[in-house]
Amino acid sequence: MRTYSPKPSDIERVWYLVDAEDLVLGRLSTEVARILRGKHRPIFAPHMDTGDHVIVVNAAKVVLTANKADKSFAYHHSGYPGSLTATSYAELLRTKPEELVRKSVKGMLPKGTLGRKMFTKLKVYAGPEHPHAAQMPKPLPLPASAKRAS
Repeated sequence: MRTYSPKPSDIERVWYLVDAEDLVLGRLSTEVARILRGKHRPIFAPHMDTGDHVIVVNAAKVVLTANKADKSFAYHHSGYPGSLTATSYAELLRTKPEELVRKSVKGMLPKGTLGRKMFTKLKVYAGPEHPHAAQMPKPLPLPASAKRAS
């Protein structure tokens, strides 16, 4: 029996909508990366992009646990000597919450051209509005563990 490899014509892309309000950042990111990669599909192949599009709204209301907002830093280097910039997650959440979610999801995708192609299917918005209503996104059912336990 031969190993099944999906053809590009077999892949049908679906749009999912995720409301990030009161969700833990890491658990949200793992689920979003799984959908972007296509691991939820029976036709998944690690060498192909079989994933779907994901829209994340309310990124400004995402939750960081265990004091990570003050302890963790996002680093950026411009390429010039001595230009490493460190920004705390609390500052990033306050100023650019979309970038915080994007950075978290990007770290969970494969490195290389395939991962960069998957990453283009992620759309993140700080508020509840998004311009993708024409795609009729379906709400993504997240596991109960993604919510923060109060």
